[in-house]
Amino acid sequence: MTEKPSQNEDEYFARQNAELLETQRIAQQKAADLAERKTHYMRCPKDGGHLEHHSIGGVEIDRCPDCNGIWLDDGELDTLAKQDDPGYFGRFFGGLFANRKKA
Repeated sequence: MTEKPSQNEDEYFARQNAELLETQRIAQQKAADLAERKTHYMRCPKDGGHLEHHSIGGVEIDRCPDCNGIWLDDGELDTLAKQDDPGYFGRFFGGLFANRKKA
């Protein structure tokens, strides 16, 4: 019977395998999270319908044709509220900002 070169050899390889498995698990979880995120892209948060782009006052908004929900990206509400002729949405959202600033 041959002797092991080290008594800790089995422990070393077990730890190395555990680290490799953990690295693979993390990579697999990241890939699964990314795949799930892609299934939600351009979907309505309320009902899951496909969002459509519409231009209002030079701002691209996203609208759901199923529930008629309107979704704004970062900065779009500020842009609509600051326009000289904001139209209906700008007047509505601008009024919300005015009331919020007074409070």
